Amino acid sequence: ERVRTKTLERELAKHPLIDQVECYKTPSGKLCIEVTQRIPILRVMSANGENYYLDNKGTVMPPDAKCVAHLAVVTGNVEKSFAMRDLYKFGVFLQKNSFWNAQIEQIHVLPGKNIELVPRVGDHLIYLGKIAGFEKKLKRVKAFYERGLNQVGWNKYSRISVEFDNQIICTKRE
Repeated sequence: ERVRTKTLERELAKHPLIDQVECYKTPSGKLCIEVTQRIPILRVMSANGENYYLDNKGTVMPPDAKCVAHLAVVTGNVEKSFAMRDLYKFGVFLQKNSFWNAQIEQIHVLPGKNIELVPRVGDHLIYLGKIAGFEKKLKRVKAFYERGLNQVGWNKYSRISVEFDNQIICTKRE
């Protein structure tokens, strides 16, 4: 039977979960299809009604892609350009860092593009402020987790702010 590999490639490439596809026939006539899957890293559910996934290349994926993955959910005042540029970098960081990937459940974008994180463990919020320098900020939070919260308890504070350099400001739970 005659199979047109280029037509098959074009049709498969339309699928929202496929990043790259290559179809070819071997000299013996065997049909081979190589597929590279798109990998979602963040789920965005913006206050403006936009709902989509962001993949590991910073590209938007439709919400009906039916991805089954445990991803951090981005909520709040999310502009698509901010998500594709800044939040994409943050999502890649989360994906590569097993501790923070397991710990961060939600990324909330406040007015002015300030970032608040909702962790899976502990009943507190982590306030980053601007996303710039997030790696250093999260390094400070992790050190505080290890040296501070392990001593006083994970639910002592309602908010942990690392907005400013070289300090951590905590709000006691009432």
